[in-house]
Amino acid sequence: MPTIAERSAPARPPASPRSLSRKRASLVIFTDLDGTLLSERTYSWSAARPALRRLARLRVPLVFCSSKTRAEILFWRRRLDNRHPFISENGGGIFIPRDYFPGLEGLPLTAGLATIALGTPYARLREEFTALRQKLGAGVRGFGDMTIAEISTLTGLSRAQAALARQRDFDEPFIFTARSDARFLRAIEASGRHWTRGRLQHLMGAHDKGRAVGLLIERFARQGQAVASAALGDGFNDLPMLQAVDHAFLVRRADGRFAFRVDFPGLTRTRGAGPVGWNEAVMALLDELGWAGIESVAGGKGK
Repeated sequence: MPTIAERSAPARPPASPRSLSRKRASLVIFTDLDGTLLSERTYSWSAARPALRRLARLRVPLVFCSSKTRAEILFWRRRLDNRHPFISENGGGIFIPRDYFPGLEGLPLTAGLATIALGTPYARLREEFTALRQKLGAGVRGFGDMTIAEISTLTGLSRAQAALARQRDFDEPFIFTARSDARFLRAIEASGRHWTRGRLQHLMGAHDKGRAVGLLIERFARQGQAVASAALGDGFNDLPMLQAVDHAFLVRRADGRFAFRVDFPGLTRTRGAGPVGWNEAVMALLDELGWAGIESVAGGKGK
């Protein structure tokens, strides 16, 4: 698998940077948060500051696309002074500032943000989760069964952040109390729902990050410019997002490894881990596209 310095042929060739520049191209970047832009261990983004400053100077939209809840992402948007759309809970919801694109008037609002709901409502997922658990006698617990203190202990989040993580809209994180129960996972699939792998498993509807990313790329493209897209992630749940863009970067994890089973033509792996690798990838991408001297390549009205 190539690193930043050596990349295989892309799965679907992006338009050349030169032709994009002639068309006043718009670049949009989608990023996972934990273990990617944010350090897996400390949640610091200091190593990514050079690339973040460069994106802000070029007015390139940076769209957070995470398994985190809307409440959690709103917190991190404030911390990082990000004013762009974002995608929550593995693609369950898209949230867009009301004046970001034209034509958002018909969308419902959530806390003042235009909302595109792709996921199954959390209340329904919880009902199905508890019904399956009772039917199978499975040893499994979801966030809806846990106190804020338990979620904090399980995830390493502060209690304040754990409280935000518990405010779910579209998926239910869960753990097995003993060993993994294949019966429970098969029952999820048989019910027409989906589940994701990771430190926590997630029960969810028929949504993923890739579908949400594709819809936002379409929104950016409606602004009358050619759009080049990029994405950065570190987990298996990021695979659909990485496959949906022109330039895909798999970020090395803090233990030096890469996510298992995330591999396809055109994927680039970073040398550095977490925000170090994120900074490396974004800087290399901007250099490769030849946009270092362009003052504004962004679509939409975000900062």
